[in-house]
Amino acid sequence: MELAGKVAVVTGAGRDGSGRAIAGRLARGGAAVVVSDINETGGRETVRRIEQAGGRAAFCSCDVRSEEQVRRLISVAEETFGGLGILVNNASAPLHFDEPLDHWADAIQTDLFGAIYGTRLAIDAMRRGGGGAIVNMSSISALWHRRKGGSPPYDVAKAGVIRLTTTLSWLAEKENIRINCLAPGWIASEEVRTYWEPLTAEQRRERGAPQRLLQLEEVAEAVVRLATDESLAGRVLVWWSEDAPGLIPWCDPGYAALAPL
Repeated sequence: MELAGKVAVVTGAGRDGSGRAIAGRLARGGAAVVVSDINETGGRETVRRIEQAGGRAAFCSCDVRSEEQVRRLISVAEETFGGLGILVNNASAPLHFDEPLDHWADAIQTDLFGAIYGTRLAIDAMRRGGGGAIVNMSSISALWHRRKGGSPPYDVAKAGVIRLTTTLSWLAEKENIRINCLAPGWIASEEVRTYWEPLTAEQRRERGAPQRLLQLEEVAEAVVRLATDESLAGRVLVWWSEDAPGLIPWCDPGYAALAPL
């Protein structure tokens, strides 16, 4: 198995969404997985499913808004399974599209500072173990100008996650620690399916929604690719739901063209 002997931590893995799917895929690949979430019931259910399928997992409650709790999470991985080889910064605050000027602190602290704390503390653990891989979860919404709908704090946080990733590319050569990022489109979590499925094709176009959703298994496979492909460091994999996944080219300026002023 491609992940045999690895120890992984996945934040935000206590719901029936990307985190749970990623944790399960890592375990099926042979990794020992520390499942993290503020939802203890959901997190322990993820562990139960992994163990039922023959994998190894442990649960650690963690609110990624707290640097001390993230520090404890990393320590649990080292103490329980002997190290840390993979971190997936997946935890995300609830979205509030109907209140675009509220809940900013929660989104920024969870989606951006949570990833910052996890990345910084994982680097120290990975140094002790001779290297590792970090995968940050961003969003296609961090890349679009004037997209329909959206949540300002969410989009700001996810844009920050992209820059956190690309500005640490040098760690691969210097420390054997690769940091990459997945920026997906709409993912077929239960919450998204509940909104998306009743919409007609025309309604989806009007609301800027895709005509298909990324499946949880597709997201999990993309994360594993970013975590295991040693040729990738500091890269951002973009996967709009209707298109094939692709990497943003090195030195991409972030815009296709400029309109005259």
